[in-house]
Amino acid sequence: MLQRLDASPFEMRRIALTLRMHILKMIAGKGKGHTGPALSIADIMTALYFGVLNVDPEDPHNPGRDRFILSKGHACTALYAALAERGYFPGEKLDEYYELDSYLGGHPVKGLPGVEAATGSLGHGLPISVGLALAAKFDGHKHRVFTLLGDGEVQEGSVWEAAMAAAHFRLDNLVAVVDRNNLGVDGYTEELMALEPLEDKWRSFRWEVRTVDGHDPAELVQVLRSAPFASGKPSIVLALTTKGKGIDFVENRVEWHHKAPDPQQAEEAFRQLRAQMDALEREIES
Repeated sequence: MLQRLDASPFEMRRIALTLRMHILKMIAGKGKGHTGPALSIADIMTALYFGVLNVDPEDPHNPGRDRFILSKGHACTALYAALAERGYFPGEKLDEYYELDSYLGGHPVKGLPGVEAATGSLGHGLPISVGLALAAKFDGHKHRVFTLLGDGEVQEGSVWEAAMAAAHFRLDNLVAVVDRNNLGVDGYTEELMALEPLEDKWRSFRWEVRTVDGHDPAELVQVLRSAPFASGKPSIVLALTTKGKGIDFVENRVEWHHKAPDPQQAEEAFRQLRAQMDALEREIES
């Protein structure tokens, strides 16, 4: 049955920490993956799957479902963790990450329950989402289409072509989220190819814009549930985040874009995440 969950703010914080633990276990276990980008979006994924998306994990192809496209496909471990926690497949399947012939590869592929499109070639997720939203409009369907982009990805020309098309076709069933962590693979976005003033750019393309704390799942849920922000206009949320959020020696460090922790680093990272979980449990009890 299609259902949008309504997890409490405390529960969403707990889930986000659980996702970070899954991410770390997958990447550390196989020695491969994009640690910083995945940790960056754990709270966004929590908000989407546990407070916003109307889906049915037992019927992942239900035609009435909301669609979600992870455009920044290199952060796939966050998606895999969210799908497992939401019940699309058993959590034990996460152990198949990066194994030969597994659907849990280095980028999302169709075949894994909950994955709508193969992504990771940056600049493609928003165009795919525009097509899905336009098809829904043509067919008279009421579901919404969500997509999550990296901020470095927004430097791609195809993103702005898709943005122009979405506004032209008045796709108010389309919601994009930008993971605004300010770091790309090679350094700070503003040094590589400046994006600011990013809000103004999206408004000039006739999108309705909101800026939120990308590490506050409750705020993210409130804003995302309110979309469309304006009738006849696509919506975009600029989620202000810290790359590598949750692990102090990974946070805001460009070298952790595509790097796996060694055993000693993994042990310390797990220690930090467990300490955060313990602090959250004490906060809930009080």
